[in-house]
Amino acid sequence: MLQLHFTNDALPDSVSNDFQTLNKFSEQQFVSLTELLYQFLLEPKESERFLAQLSEFAGEHSMGAGPLRGLMKSILLLPHGALKKNLTAEQVKEDMLSLGLNEDKAIHFSDQWRVHYPILSRLAVGQTLMVNQLVDMEWKFGVTVGTSELQKAGNIFLQVNYLLIIYLTLPQFYNFLHEMERAKASMDCFS
Repeated sequence: MLQLHFTNDALPDSVSNDFQTLNKFSEQQFVSLTELLYQFLLEPKESERFLAQLSEFAGEHSMGAGPLRGLMKSILLLPHGALKKNLTAEQVKEDMLSLGLNEDKAIHFSDQWRVHYPILSRLAVGQTLMVNQLVDMEWKFGVTVGTSELQKAGNIFLQVNYLLIIYLTLPQFYNFLHEMERAKASMDCFS
């Protein structure tokens, strides 16, 4: 399994294949495609325009629009994951090389990441703050045990608004509890 910076999850082989497919593009095609991608990342609400530009690109270069959209869907995984994990341009380059992209194209993409990252980061933070406005928070914990050995059969659940039950292992529960305590401490700072 590949060790990638932008994700801890195992990626389907199709993603690696898509990055290797980019090697078949000429330098000019890759530069144009990268430009379209970053333009979309900077203006994510313009998805209609992005899809139209991809269709136009596909037509100009005698390729199918559907496969090109699928390719871009795979490529977009990297910048989205890189934003979430605050990756440097060097880490983005390493991930692209690990996924099979040749060095010149990986360097170009990571250079564009270096240029656009400050704006992308601000956009992501602004969007997160707008979307995730916490109004009120209250929680209760409950623990059920299937056997006398808590470590083996501890079913710990979280009930949110009496609608959702999430089952956690013991380590997951302690990690969750730690995160909730950190969130409470952060909220206490603002009140």
